[in-house]
Amino acid sequence: MKKVKVGIVGLGRLGLQHAKNLAFRIPHCELTAVCSVIEEEVNEVMQKWNIPFGYTNYEDMLKNKELDAIFIASPSGYHCKQINQALEAGFHVFSEKPLGLYMEEALEVQTAVEAHPDQVFMLGFMRRYDRSYAAAKQKIDAGEIGQPVLIRCYGLDPANKMDSFLKFAKANYSGGLFLDMAIHDFDLARWYLGAEPEEIWAIGGSYARPEFDEIQDAETGAAMVRFDNNTTGIFVAGRNCAHGYHIETEIIGTKGTLRIGTVPERNQIVIMKEEGAIQECVDGFLERFEQAYLSEVEEFINCILEKRKPEVTVKDGVESTKLAYACKKSFETKTLINVKEESVAYN
Repeated sequence: MKKVKVGIVGLGRLGLQHAKNLAFRIPHCELTAVCSVIEEEVNEVMQKWNIPFGYTNYEDMLKNKELDAIFIASPSGYHCKQINQALEAGFHVFSEKPLGLYMEEALEVQTAVEAHPDQVFMLGFMRRYDRSYAAAKQKIDAGEIGQPVLIRCYGLDPANKMDSFLKFAKANYSGGLFLDMAIHDFDLARWYLGAEPEEIWAIGGSYARPEFDEIQDAETGAAMVRFDNNTTGIFVAGRNCAHGYHIETEIIGTKGTLRIGTVPERNQIVIMKEEGAIQECVDGFLERFEQAYLSEVEEFINCILEKRKPEVTVKDGVESTKLAYACKKSFETKTLINVKEESVAYN
């Protein structure tokens, strides 16, 4: 079977992990080109892994006719433009979330994807490919908890990562708490509930670090969402979790409740000593979702080889961005947001 030749843009923390997966862990895939604005990153990866092509200019990489697909792991603000360029150049495209930082550009990407029906496009909502989250979806669809009526999501980043995040955010790469972090939970809510949002109320603030006020973002925030089938979503996101990286999801149904990740345990070890019974927690998203990041890219490569489309679509990206952007607006304006009215304004 032929190998899919991939070029990746972005070699930061997540981009480098994706690059390793593409280069060494996915059958029928070859990492053929790497691109970063930091020349040292390009040279290091090329030399260590024997990658034939390296670029510091994205447009130059798109001229490489040996490539079949482009993998976008650059900062969020570049996603939409780079997706459009790659599609126009004839490539299959995988993009990390979010689809875009603004609704207008997300809708432009949807138009571009729909204009290239023969090319595979996939968005990096990796939690759908995590074994626990995928199993939860199967149990919900099988009716094991009855009709889902409420979803509660916690997405909390480690406190020891706040300095690096603030540096990232001040460079205007983030998009804010709801677009950058909670968007994964918004996608899960739509997936599990089978519904779209109607009304949103979001609040939050800066507590340990006043710098979040300076960039008009929340250190910790919460949103309550009413969906169009009268189900409810409660979302909490934060950057200041003392015990580590805590991702937790609960779905309450008419006949039962399902929880994922209640204790963010690193392993099955419990240490018992003077301080009590201690379990180590995972330290970040790369550790918690290592398998999911690999599985989603395997699916992307298989879709190209098998000439089929992935379950995650550009519409999922647009609708999750719509929800996240409405949360951002509610937080900034301190008002209840009607998503349908906002959608009319976008169109």
